[in-house]
Amino acid sequence: MTRILLTGGSGFIAAHVLGLLLKQGYSVVTTVRNQKKADQIKSVFSKYGKDQLDFTIVEDIAQPDAFKNAVISTPPFEAVIHTASPFQFNVTDIQKDLLDPAIIGTTNMLKAIKDGAPTVKRVVITSSFAAIYDPSKGDRPGYTYSEIDFNPMTLEDALSHPANGYTGSKAFAEKAAWDFVEKEKPNFSLSIICPTLVFGPIIPALHLLSSLNTSNQLIYGITAGAAKTRIPDMGGHCWVDVRDVAYAHVQAMSLPTAANKRFFTTANEQYNNKTVVEIIRKNFPEYKDVLPGGEVEGGRFPVGGTFGTNNERSKEVLGVEYHGLEKTVVDTVNSFSAVSQK
Repeated sequence: MTRILLTGGSGFIAAHVLGLLLKQGYSVVTTVRNQKKADQIKSVFSKYGKDQLDFTIVEDIAQPDAFKNAVISTPPFEAVIHTASPFQFNVTDIQKDLLDPAIIGTTNMLKAIKDGAPTVKRVVITSSFAAIYDPSKGDRPGYTYSEIDFNPMTLEDALSHPANGYTGSKAFAEKAAWDFVEKEKPNFSLSIICPTLVFGPIIPALHLLSSLNTSNQLIYGITAGAAKTRIPDMGGHCWVDVRDVAYAHVQAMSLPTAANKRFFTTANEQYNNKTVVEIIRKNFPEYKDVLPGGEVEGGRFPVGGTFGTNNERSKEVLGVEYHGLEKTVVDTVNSFSAVSQK
């Protein structure tokens, strides 16, 4: 049974990755910040014994040697999927709260694997469209982003605002990973997954409505009446289902052809919040009183258009077959209902 280390196992994407790994018969050790998180995960995946699902506590991924003990296992690990990274704009210190955990956390992980887990042959890291997108170009109508693009943000730009700090953290962390592999020449190959806004069903026992991932907050806000008087606008208009992102991680770990490649995971079906409103209206009549009327403004595409996305590599190499927007929104809203009934 192949042994996998998964970091940040209670996270939105990671929990779906974990579910796939267990279903496919892998033996998984996942890092958690505390025992409470381990107990929550164990309750969701209760049918799996300790031989297939185990835990190791890593309280702070930015600390030196944070992963030194986590990478050691009996039997030894053969692959690592690293998803743990901060995603928050409510910070007081951009360097400490955003940049350091992402950059130092990533390099600490790679160094720990190289020094203490020579049996690891594959490493997959969750990056982001933020590491691809050039924020200085704005909507950029007519341009198509793909894996060849890299966010050119400087450290000065990243430190200027928390939103820039998050964007910069993803770009800098990914660059640090590629630099590590180039300079250190470890035994393992590297694959990077770069998702856009990630929608999709949450796991009720792990994810609370009060602490949804930033992307799903957009959909939940609409069901909670946030769009009643004006539909919120959203830049980018590109998205992906969490189940497709999870599948991409597992495929990148298992397919030899995915080694040392970067994958842009996006549905290639643009969305706006007005479309999300109409999907909810069509499928959930119980929300009719909190949804905006037809005359309410906002939530549309920019007048001049916006950039496009290219997901061909993820489809051709990883075999990802992307969910459509309506299916994703319906499944997401249904998962909110499951949480509210607990």
